[in-house]
Parts: sequence; C-alpha cells; structure tokens
Amino acid sequence: MAQYITLEQAKDLPFWRRPVALLFLMALAMPIAFNTWSALLNNFVIEVADFDGADIGLLHTVREIPGFLAVGVIAIIIFVREQVLGLVSLVLLGVATAVTAWFPSMGGILTITMLSSIGFHYYETVNQSLQLQWLKIEDAPRMLGWLLAAGSFATLIAYLAIMALWETLSLSYNVVYLAGGGVTVVIALFAMLAYPQFEAPTPQNKTMVLRRRYWLYYALQFMGGARRQIFVVFAGFMMVERFGYEVHEITTLYLINLVANIIFAPLMGRAVGYFGERRTLGFEYIGLVLVFLSYGGVYYLGWGVVVAAILYVLDHMFFGLALAMKTYFQKIADPADIAPTAAVAFTINHIAAVFLPVGLGLLWLVSPAAVFFLAAGMAGISFCLAMLIPRHPAPGNETIFSAGYPQAAQ
Repeated sequence: MAQYITLEQAKDLPFWRRPVALLFLMALAMPIAFNTWSALLNNFVIEVADFDGADIGLLHTVREIPGFLAVGVIAIIIFVREQVLGLVSLVLLGVATAVTAWFPSMGGILTITMLSSIGFHYYETVNQSLQLQWLKIEDAPRMLGWLLAAGSFATLIAYLAIMALWETLSLSYNVVYLAGGGVTVVIALFAMLAYPQFEAPTPQNKTMVLRRRYWLYYALQFMGGARRQIFVVFAGFMMVERFGYEVHEITTLYLINLVANIIFAPLMGRAVGYFGERRTLGFEYIGLVLVFLSYGGVYYLGWGVVVAAILYVLDHMFFGLALAMKTYFQKIADPADIAPTAAVAFTINHIAAVFLPVGLGLLWLVSPAAVFFLAAGMAGISFCLAMLIPRHPAPGNETIFSAGYPQAAQ
C-alpha cells in the first residue's frame, strides 16, 4: 500500500527521499531518453527513411499532437495521482525511445513517435505542476535553475557516451536507443518503489480552469510554443541538411549546449529572482529576435557553419530563461489552479505546434530563411507581451493593466 505523507512530514525523511530529491531524480531521468532520441533523430530519419523538410515537419506535427491534448491530464488525475502519472509517463517515454530503431519506415517512425510523445508531454505537464506545488515561491527561481542544470548534466553523460563510442565501437541506432530509453525506464521504476506519495498543501481543482486574469500567461505560452517549434524542428535539421553534420558532430554541438546549461542555468534562476520575470523574459526575446534574424543571414549572406553553430548554442541558452514563465504563473495563481492550469497551458503551448511544422516544412522547401524570419517576428511579439508583466506579479496584479499595478510597481 502506498505511503502518503505531507510536505511538512517529508522534512523528517532522509534527504534523498524528500520531494525535492524526487524532482531532481525525474529531472535526470527524462532528458536521457528524450535527448538520446533527439540527438539521433535527424540523421536517423534522413539515412533510414530518406526524409526531406516536409517529412520532418509532418513528424514533428505528429509529435506535438499529445502536447495539444495535454488538457486530458485533468481527467486522468481524477483517478490517478499526479506523482504516479508522472512516473508512468516516464516509463512510456523510455520504452518508446528504446524501440525506436525497430520501426524504420515512415509509418513506424510516426507511430512510435506518437507513443513517446504521449509519455513526454504528460510527464512534462505533471512535472511542471509538481514543481510549482512543491517548491516555495521564494525558492522556485533558484531551484528551477538547478533542476534545469541537473537535466543538462544527465544528458551530457549520454551525449559524451554517444560522441566517444559512436564511431569507435561502430554503434547502431538500435543499441543507442535501447540504452537511452532503458536507463530512463529503470530510474522511473526505482522512483515508484523508493518514494512515498507526497501530499501538497492545497488540493488541486480537477476540472478545466480558464481564468480571465491568467490571459497574459496563456498568450506567452502560445507564442512560446509557436516559436519553439522553429528551433526544435528546423535549427538542427539545417545543420544536417545544409552543412552535412554527422551524428557525432551534431552530438558535439548538443554537448556544448549542455555544458553551457550546467554552468549558466543556476545563474539564470538567480537572474529571474533578482531582475524579475519582466526583465528576464524581455532579455530572452530580444536575444531570440537577433538569433533568428541571423539564422536567415546564414542562407541569404552565405555565413558558414561556425556562425550557424554559434547561433545554435545561443538559441538554446536563451530558451533556458523561459523558466521565468513558470515563476510568473506561480506568483499570480490560486494554489488550487496549478495542476489544471499546467495542463491547459501545455495545450495552449501546442496549438501552433500541431499545424506549424507541416506548414513551415512546405515553406522550408521554398525558402529556409523565411522560416527563421517568421520566428524573429514571433519573438518580437513575445517581447511586447513580456512588457505587460508587472514588476511584482501577484494575485490581482497579473498585468500592468491590473488595478494593483501602480501600488505594486512602487
């Protein structure tokens, strides 16, 4: 029988069995499977299934459908605890990743991608909810930065193994996928057995929550999801298609991103705590405008592979500042709204993701630079939205238009 304890009672447990330790364990487990899949994906689909830009767009549209349906988490948590659902989702992600190479056809790749995506998106939805419920508001920016760094460290180990052993041992896609997915499954099963069920202080609403006062958070999520698709789908694909990057070279690029995250993610968390969400997100979006415009320059001006690689690393680092959206919502939310709003926000985040990759995949065939110029415009809109966040967000002071803004801004 599962053991249920409150967060206050959990303080008496050994440190490794406390809620924060479980968050770190899950932060280590998920990226191993997901980023192993991502690191090999572009080379795998091009070499095995002869994908072009339109095909990769279709694949990522399929991958994002479960994110669009993440609102279904609200129905599931009526019957299944969030903590259990998160770990079961990790198992599904790991298993689907492990068997990816067993299905080398277009239909097989799309099917297994759908399954792994269900695991990934349902895990991410629940994980965001648990983070905001289990972490204190004053500690959240710093801890979220460290959680991001922990995930990067786990992925770093996986990428180092791929980079060192891919050519040396002539590894196959099957071996690497089995190893990456298998490790995630083992960690998730251990967490199911080793940790009690933690009770958050505030019972969560188990119905869909759409509140007018959260509109800015919803808008930021929508724009973030649309903009993120261009990076996830096309930035790495550009490195393979235009510059002929091989698996170990793509992995090296990811490796640099991870080292940067390990070093800078905790600093990003501190920056959010010190400068506030408005300034931090504004800095992120201005940086992304410049990066995406420069991506276009890679095509129009003929800039070389070194410039493209530098832009890729900067792009990845700027996205790390998006943790400020989590802390912004934590500050303005009714504590009982965290779980259902996490699900709704994930669905909003993926509205554009369902149709954007396919449409932009077709645009890519005509003008890759236009895809990145469109992303720069999206980042500009996000900057305008970020400027609507008050200096001190709180319930009743959600935007600069809220009644409490003049007092809170002083």
